[in-house]
Amino acid sequence: MSFVAGEALGRANLEVFSETLLSLAREDRNVVAVTSDSRGSGKLATFAKALPDQLVEVGIAEQNLVGVAAGLASAGKCVFAVSPASFLTTRAFEQIKNDICYSDRPVKLIGISAGVSYGALGSTHHSTHDLAALRAVDNVTIVVPADNFETAQAIKSAARMSHPVYLRFGKRALAHLHDPGARFEPGRALPVRDGTDVAFIATGETVWPALMAARELDTHGLSCRVISMHTVKPLDVDAVISAATDCRAVVTVEEHSVFGGLGEACAAVLMQAGVPVPFKIVGFPDEYLATGSQLEIFDHYGISAPGLAQTAQMLLARGG
Repeated sequence: MSFVAGEALGRANLEVFSETLLSLAREDRNVVAVTSDSRGSGKLATFAKALPDQLVEVGIAEQNLVGVAAGLASAGKCVFAVSPASFLTTRAFEQIKNDICYSDRPVKLIGISAGVSYGALGSTHHSTHDLAALRAVDNVTIVVPADNFETAQAIKSAARMSHPVYLRFGKRALAHLHDPGARFEPGRALPVRDGTDVAFIATGETVWPALMAARELDTHGLSCRVISMHTVKPLDVDAVISAATDCRAVVTVEEHSVFGGLGEACAAVLMQAGVPVPFKIVGFPDEYLATGSQLEIFDHYGISAPGLAQTAQMLLARGG
C-alpha cells in the first residue's frame, strides 16, 4: 500500500472522542462517563449538558474515579473513565491493576493530555511512563490513536470490548492520515506509507512527524515505510517483523520514555524472532524533560521531520 495522506488538518482527537462518546451514549443509556474534575479538559461539557444522568463527577480523586468506574462496570454499565494520563496511571495504578484488570471489569480508561501535551507545566504533568506501566499489567489493551479516524474507530471498538482498555489522547489538532477505505482493528497496525529502505514504526501524535520525515527522505532517494502502531498492546508482531525484513533499517517513534514503551516492545519482538536489522528507538531519554510546548519538546528530542530524517540516514550509514 502506498498512500500519501492529505494535508487537511482535522481536530484534536479529544474532540472526536467526546463527539463519538456522546453519540454512543445517546443510543445506549448504559454508556456512562466518569471524570475526575475533567469534564472541561476532557471536552465533556456538551456531554454533561446533554446527558447529565450519564456523567459522574468524582472531583480530583483518581483512585475514587477508578473504583467508581469498576463498580459501575460490574453493574453492567459501559464505563469511560476520563482523567489526565499523568495522574490516572500513577495515582490510581493500584486500582487499575486490581479493581479493573485483575477483576476483569471492562472499563475504558481514557488518559487525556497524554505525553507532553501539557508542555510548559513540566514533568509533574507529563505522562511519559504510562505505556511502560500498563504494558506490565495483565489483561489490558493499550491504544494510542494517531488521527481522528483512528480515534473514532478506537472508541467504538472499546465500547464493544468485554475486557479493560486504555486509550491515550493528546490535545493538538491532527492531520488526516488514512484514506476512506482504511480498516481499523485493535491489535492490527495501519499502514500509512510503503517503502523498502527505512521503516518508521510510530504511535499516536508522532506518526505525523514520521510521515513528514519519510517525505523529506524521498528527496534523498530513500524509500520509507510508515506504520501507525495504534495498538501498543497487543502489538502487531507480524507488522514489526515484516518491516524489519522488508526494509534496511527500523526507527520507532513515540511520545514516551525510551524505556518500556513501543520501541522496547518492537526490539523484543525482533530479538526473539532473530531478525538482525539496524534499529533505533526515538523517544524521551532518562532525564527530566526540557520545558516548552509539545512541538518545542518534540523538536528538542528529535521527534520532528528533520530529526527523524537525520536519525534514519545515520542508521542506514551505520548499517552499510
